[in-house]
This record gives sequence, C-alpha cells and structure tokens, in this order.
Amino acid sequence: MRVIADDGAQLGILPTDEAMRRAEEKGLDLVEVQPMARPPVCKIMDYGKFKYQQKRKAAEQKHNQKVIEVKEVKFRPKTGKHDFDTKVRHLREFLAEGDKAKVTIMFRGREIVHPEIGHDVLKRVAEAVGDVAMIELAPRMEGRSMFMVVAPAKPGQKKTAFPAAPTPPVVAPPAVVAPTTGAPPATGAAPATGLAPVTGLPPATGLAPAAAAPPPVEAKK
Repeated sequence: MRVIADDGAQLGILPTDEAMRRAEEKGLDLVEVQPMARPPVCKIMDYGKFKYQQKRKAAEQKHNQKVIEVKEVKFRPKTGKHDFDTKVRHLREFLAEGDKAKVTIMFRGREIVHPEIGHDVLKRVAEAVGDVAMIELAPRMEGRSMFMVVAPAKPGQKKTAFPAAPTPPVVAPPAVVAPTTGAPPATGAAPATGLAPVTGLPPATGLAPAAAAPPPVEAKK
C-alpha cells in the first residue's frame, strides 16, 4: 500500500505490517483514504480527529448551501395600480434573495373567456422586473388561472422578449335551420256509441213429464 505520513510526507509503498508499525510508533491510526486506488492509499492520522473534521466540514457545506424556493405572487385581471405596485415590490424582494417566483393570474366567473387580459398583466409584471429577472417558464393556462415562472437574472444574461399571446381558435357560428311546418294535428275519432244492452231471456220453465207407455198387448193364438 502507498503510505502518507501524518504531516503529508510521502512514505512510498510499504508492506502492511511496516505501515502499521510506523503508525503505532506515533500513537496514531493507519486509515485507508483511497481504497479504489492501485495500490490503495493509506494515511497515518488520528482517526477520531479525522471523523470530527469530516462531520464539521459536511455541516458547513450544508449551512452554506442555498436552498432555492419557489414563491408565488397572485394577481387578478383587474388588479389596481396600488396593489400591482405592492405585489411587484414583493416579487423583486424574492428575486433579490435568490428565489424563483410563480406569478399567477386568477380568473373568476366570465373573466376566463378573456385570457388575453391575464396575458397582458403578466407582460406588465415581466417588464416591471425585467432588470432583475428572466422568464424561466412562459405563460400558460392551468385550470382557471394563468401563470409564468421567473428566476433571478444571471450577470450578463440578455433579456428575452416576452412571448406573444396565443391566438384564440376561431369557432364557426352554428348553422341556422329553418323550422319545418308540421302537419295539422289529427282530430280525435268520434267516440264509439255504446250498444244497447241485451235484455236477459226469461228463465226456462220446467218441462212437462213424459206420458207413460201403454201396457203391452198379448198376441192371440
């Protein structure tokens, strides 16, 4: 293995036993710092101190790391000048802190049928922050709202033109069909006259009893 002394001096390639003996002579540890190298690289050091320094270095990097957040500023198609200026000021503050911002136009009721008004508001916002921001995501519809995303402009970055408003589709008017005259309603048939009720027959009378047959006549001899 290749061994580095605690003061950074190169000790060259040494057997494992020799490297460990030198570390023990100084009351230190032999730590493998580059295991994938050929041959592996080890350093004589205080391992506990090394772990502490690594942990502290990682904490400093995490502290210095900037977490970029996406803020949101909402407008209306009819936002007044005072509210507009206030929201733009907040937007500039977010950008100055290094954060991105989502600029949203909220439509209500029949306002949704005029998206070009919301597009014009976004254009005014982009022009108001054009010196410190760039358009990262062009305006687009999302449900009943329109939004764009702006990010802090980089030094020396050229200002991009604001995208044109989308052309609304042309819808042909529905064809007018003349109503057809219907046939006159059929008159109802005259109700059938009821038949005269059939009178019942008189009840059947009993039959007369049949006459008795005459006695037989005896033949003469």
